[in-house]
Amino acid sequence: MTRVWPGRPDPIGATWDGAGVNFALFSENADGVELCLFDDETTERERISIVQRSGDVWHAYLPDLRPGQRYGYRVRGAWAPARGHRFNPHKLLADPYARAFTSGYTWNDALAGQAKAAQGAPPSPDETDTASLVPKALVVDGAFAWGDDRLPRIPWTQAVLYECHVKGMTKLHPAVPEELRGTFLGLASEPMIEHYTRLGVTTLELLPVHQAGADAHLASLGLTNYWGYNTIGFFAPDVRFATRGGDPVVEFRSMVRRLHRAGLEVVLDVVYNHTGENGPLGPTLCFRGIDNASYYRLLPEDLAHYEDVTGCGNSLDVRHPRTLQLVLDSLRYWAVEMHVDGFRFDLAPALARDPHEFSRASRFLFAVAQDPVLSRLKLIAEPWDLGPGGYQLGAFPAGWAEWNDRYRQAVRRFWRGDEGLAGELASRLAGSSDVFAAGRRGPFASINYVTCHDGFTLADLVSYERKHNEANGEDGRDGTDDNASRNWGAEGPTSKPEIVALRERMQRNLVATLLFSQGVPMLSHGDEIGRTQRGNNNAYCHDDALAWVSWDLDDARRRLLDFVRTVVRIRHENPALRRSFFFDGHEAAPGAPKDVTWLRPDGVEMSARDWAQPENPVFGMWIRGGARHDLDEQGRPVLGATLLLVLNADSRSRPFVLPPLDEPGTWRELIDTGRSELHPLHSDVLRVAAQSLVLLVHETDSPLESLA
Repeated sequence: MTRVWPGRPDPIGATWDGAGVNFALFSENADGVELCLFDDETTERERISIVQRSGDVWHAYLPDLRPGQRYGYRVRGAWAPARGHRFNPHKLLADPYARAFTSGYTWNDALAGQAKAAQGAPPSPDETDTASLVPKALVVDGAFAWGDDRLPRIPWTQAVLYECHVKGMTKLHPAVPEELRGTFLGLASEPMIEHYTRLGVTTLELLPVHQAGADAHLASLGLTNYWGYNTIGFFAPDVRFATRGGDPVVEFRSMVRRLHRAGLEVVLDVVYNHTGENGPLGPTLCFRGIDNASYYRLLPEDLAHYEDVTGCGNSLDVRHPRTLQLVLDSLRYWAVEMHVDGFRFDLAPALARDPHEFSRASRFLFAVAQDPVLSRLKLIAEPWDLGPGGYQLGAFPAGWAEWNDRYRQAVRRFWRGDEGLAGELASRLAGSSDVFAAGRRGPFASINYVTCHDGFTLADLVSYERKHNEANGEDGRDGTDDNASRNWGAEGPTSKPEIVALRERMQRNLVATLLFSQGVPMLSHGDEIGRTQRGNNNAYCHDDALAWVSWDLDDARRRLLDFVRTVVRIRHENPALRRSFFFDGHEAAPGAPKDVTWLRPDGVEMSARDWAQPENPVFGMWIRGGARHDLDEQGRPVLGATLLLVLNADSRSRPFVLPPLDEPGTWRELIDTGRSELHPLHSDVLRVAAQSLVLLVHETDSPLESLA
């Protein structure tokens, strides 16, 4: 028999101290807790009743255990859904603080905690034992040789985000060793690091890497939750991203260390708004069986049902102190023990509903703001959920950045050819001060993107006008119908040269607009090489070639890759494109033009009447080089070159009169999406090709500092 000592209530979880393992589990409403020890996935060696309880934490210390021990819990209590309780000791439960699991979850109907019953019958517990069906938690040794690893701490003004899926990035990459493809180590392999650095991105934003659950409806269709927005283990790296027989914790840390050495940051897309246990008929894997009434938001008028503001069947209740502690402990673990650089919070308003509506003074936002570790990291909100008043773009406090879907829609619609978009697009190009300035934040609060994991890829955005989600098995009901896309003459693939050429130009327009806008740009993985999902705008359930990045590059895809590298480099080289504060429309220096001026095609400054014109497909953004764009580390002003960005969404070429400048010098093209080669300018009138973008730099004959 294993020796059992009283142990400690803190820290929560299974903690190896070098001599034994302390187990601590929170459950406010349980009547009893059993710790189940396994020799393998099916052989339960011992079941230990935990009798020590400090407040609401059950704990025991086992001096004979070592790292690698498999374990799970059974929790006894009332089966009383009407009171919010769904205890079911027939279900083996995961430790909410488990650092690792033996395997991923595979759906089985027996995982459901509630038995199927005739309509109108009262709910009853399912009594099928699940010990042989669910992955086991693992005791881990937290030691790791980090060496001199440090967070790169790249300023927002220099950041270029790259959203990617761990498996999808490398599964088809021929230069990544086969045994590493689709894994954490593959993501940080030399071929991939070379790709990131040559591309010029600074920060990888990884789709969820926490251990995820299984979906019944996807399993019935032979599909899986590829994206992973279905968390069960908030402390555990998903085992599907480990090498065969590898340790996911060690390999995740090795990935971070390698990326940091290359100067790259790692931001995790985290899902704390709901769990993979879904609604009342979903699986009982962890939280529901440990303390349903504490972990989840329940409807006050009907505690048998969940308050679902996520569209996923449940919502985690961070108003409860222990649930809030779980989230904060998880975040600190990934920051301190796993060395990640920040977090992107899925459906973030769900975490800030306090008590029911979104509040900037919520317990969650307040706790993060005062935390000395978390408050220093990159914090990104997806600023909407599915509950009442769930759209909260611009409402998060200082220190947070937000995914800006208004930016996405404005850029897509302008280049699609919609009318009346000039004013909206100008606001997005300038950093969306209309959205973020009221909260005393700067342009870096706006995460600008044209595409992301959710929706069309860049190539599909210019190739399809409607979604093609037949492979998802939901008869086209899933995925948005509002794609703001255009196929430019044919739905899907085509060999017509004029359509192919226009699609290539539109991809260049969209990427260049993104990189030349104020704010923080985010690229979606594979867009730089023309990744397609064949018109599927909701590929969350495809762990196959439809969703993976193809590295088979033809000439067109290589041209696009070279173009993206170029515009990212131009952004890095020009501080005028990455300011930390908004334009104010004032003179850059006494007697000089404004810091930004918006121009008509005739070179005259735009008036209110001009902005109001519905047909306004051509305008220019003139950024004055003499304006201070930031301060360097010694407090000196950072002065950038004078730039002129000209956008022409018209279907015909248009002349654009270049503005006069007081200082001597010449205009030079940096980018022209309408031509394959740049040409010197020989007049004051620029001919802008149809549906194209041009970026000019004014090169002076005197040192830049003289402009100050």
